[in-house]
Amino acid sequence: MVNPAIEGKRYPRTPSYLVGREKLREFAKATYLPASFEVNASDQAQLVAPPTFPVVIQEQSLKLVLSDPEAKLDFSRVVHGDQRFVFERPIVAGDELTSELVVASIKTLAGNHLVTFNTEIFDASNKLVCTAISTLVVRGESA
Repeated sequence: MVNPAIEGKRYPRTPSYLVGREKLREFAKATYLPASFEVNASDQAQLVAPPTFPVVIQEQSLKLVLSDPEAKLDFSRVVHGDQRFVFERPIVAGDELTSELVVASIKTLAGNHLVTFNTEIFDASNKLVCTAISTLVVRGESA
């Protein structure tokens, strides 16, 4: 089961991720966004990321937790519980982003652990762009 001692633990900042036009288009296609997302803007800043795109950046931080032996988080027992995004501004093509994750809370409910992560996403000038908040349900041994 998840080690409750990691509650409050902050993981290191991830390497930067360049938000490319094609990555945005691939994400939009994979998540079945309308064809109107296919713009041919010459200015890449006109291409705004879909609202759930920050999960791509958050994934880099989540990998740190999943590979942390102290966390004892068995990914084979994980079910995604909740995902929210709080934006300070839209993400656009050309943004260079990093993320930093903190384990916000760990709760036990019916033998399962609910682990909530707050992942802050920053731009190249270190300004907060978005906070991705996700809760994973780590099923207990009997589930």
